[in-house]
Amino acid sequence: MAAVGRSAPGTRLLLVLLAAPLLHVAVCLEPISMGIAIAAASAITGYMSFPEFYCGRLVECCRVDKPLNSTALQADLKENLFGQHLAQEVIYRAMTGFMSTENPKKPLALSLHGWTGTGKNFVSKMIVENIYELGMQSKFVHLFVSTVHFPHNSLIPLYKDQLQSWIRGNTSRCARSIFIFDEMDKLHPGLIDAIKPFLDYYEHIDGVSYRKAIFIFLSNAGGDLINRQMLDFWNSGKKREDLQLKDMENVLSVGLFNNNNSGFWHSGLIEKNLIDYFVPFLPLEYSHVKKCVLAELRHRGFEEDEELASQVAAEMTYSPKEYKLFSDKGCKTVSAKLSLHL
Repeated sequence: MAAVGRSAPGTRLLLVLLAAPLLHVAVCLEPISMGIAIAAASAITGYMSFPEFYCGRLVECCRVDKPLNSTALQADLKENLFGQHLAQEVIYRAMTGFMSTENPKKPLALSLHGWTGTGKNFVSKMIVENIYELGMQSKFVHLFVSTVHFPHNSLIPLYKDQLQSWIRGNTSRCARSIFIFDEMDKLHPGLIDAIKPFLDYYEHIDGVSYRKAIFIFLSNAGGDLINRQMLDFWNSGKKREDLQLKDMENVLSVGLFNNNNSGFWHSGLIEKNLIDYFVPFLPLEYSHVKKCVLAELRHRGFEEDEELASQVAAEMTYSPKEYKLFSDKGCKTVSAKLSLHL
């Protein structure tokens, strides 16, 4: 019964009940059989003493104390996200800083903006996979798509109530819940303010703390502002790598607040500075699209083919017309175009 003594107090009775039948049988056996029985009882109590066995192999548990795999996240961002030096830096610093803080003052709120195909969904998936092994399939990760979950303008009051109930219920079950809002540019104005109390600096709301939760907003809104800034940089002879977050963040927040197609139109989340980072995803150029083709080839098990990658990248459409700098669809249609060649 020494093994039971080393177990957590809350599990002792259960361990005694599990081990007792085996030990009872053991006293009726010869020494060898008795040794086997005792070993079996010890194995049961030993496994029951480790949460990793139960949470890792049997069910998915909310492990608020589990650290972020920051090394893997950094590698993912560096090796698989092309042309996004700002997003790479901001996402890595934001996630490592937040996840390493034992008692954050508020939830983490990231707003990712840029044209389609620039990597916003890709990055949110990276974040999730480096926190939960099941990734987007985790029961602690919640994805809302505006056109699917909130389609009717006439039902905004109902949506607000449902959204608050969903966030409250899931965060009370797991403090490290992740909520992703996709297609923010298609969200009805005013709806997102329903979650404002959960993003604020409150220690508790009705006994529930939201400070360890993560909120990620994905939007095409602001893409034109980002592209215009990039074009100005290019016209002035500067490199895209010279663009800094301070060059974009204020332009984005002001533009989104005054854009009634952004989902953040006159939103209290911006007015009260509850969005921690506005992360710009820059338009992709030919060289970045080519890297996407090579990555897709590797993903499908083919060898890298520079000539084929150049051909597929050249088939994409680019703008503005006079310069043909930026891929209109980023890397979004790379997979489909590559299939035509393979």
